[in-house]
Amino acid sequence: MIHVAGQNGEKVGWKVAETLRDGVYRAYLDFVETAEKKRRWNIFDDIPWGAIDPEIVSEENARAIEIFCSEELYVPDYSAKGLALVRPGFGLTWFQMSWAQEEARHGLVFREYLTRSGLRTDAQFAAFEAKIFGHAWELPFATARQMACYGALQEGATFIAYKAQRAMARAAEDPVLAAIFHLVGRDEAAHGGFYRAVIGLELLEDRAGTVADLARVVTEFKMPGDGLIADYRERLKSSGAGISPRTFVEHVVWPLLTMLNIERREFKQAMKLRPAIEPIPAAEESVV
Repeated sequence: MIHVAGQNGEKVGWKVAETLRDGVYRAYLDFVETAEKKRRWNIFDDIPWGAIDPEIVSEENARAIEIFCSEELYVPDYSAKGLALVRPGFGLTWFQMSWAQEEARHGLVFREYLTRSGLRTDAQFAAFEAKIFGHAWELPFATARQMACYGALQEGATFIAYKAQRAMARAAEDPVLAAIFHLVGRDEAAHGGFYRAVIGLELLEDRAGTVADLARVVTEFKMPGDGLIADYRERLKSSGAGISPRTFVEHVVWPLLTMLNIERREFKQAMKLRPAIEPIPAAEESVV
């Protein structure tokens, strides 16, 4: 994969070599085939909305769903800026559009839960949206390869958070939230799988550079809403929607390295070569 510097400090995109173009296209085709045959779902037919029980919905549910929904409302920013970065490659570009459509459905199903359950009125949600749309999300990294690393980590962290929410919903005998988190979590796992495939192709092309980029992204990682949404980490912690940095490392970072066949020693060496910056937050703080 050849990285091409833009003029006047603009973001850096990809000039895709033919072999890598083919590899990324194949990864996208596999992603779409699985989605079409096994994973597509319908917000109106596949969620048992009639099973919403006023006796078990709670403000704690609302705070957790609201924080997830708030990050999904930035999908227009994620999509527009992501597309500008990956536009030279068909597979990456079409994946970005498929990804955006699926993430938009997540935002819609969260919004519908909040309003159908009565936890939020339409007026309250309109005010909530206005606050979100008052800020714009910016790409946290400047190259497509770094953003693929970021995507793998962010999707992995989100999947772990949704998995925990699904388990809590099942324990509370809440079929509505259990169905929602099962379906959106399955999507997040698929998104993470595509990003891992892209990183795998990058490793074949430039192993040292790719491992260095992954080390940088891990070191500087934060979720999209961190810095945009007011009291983001505190709201994650108080609502039970977040996961700790320890969970992030043990259930996202280390498994990602294993799936990519990157030895911990190799990764830690790349981490040592990173310039000194602010460390990952203390273990008691939520990162997602």
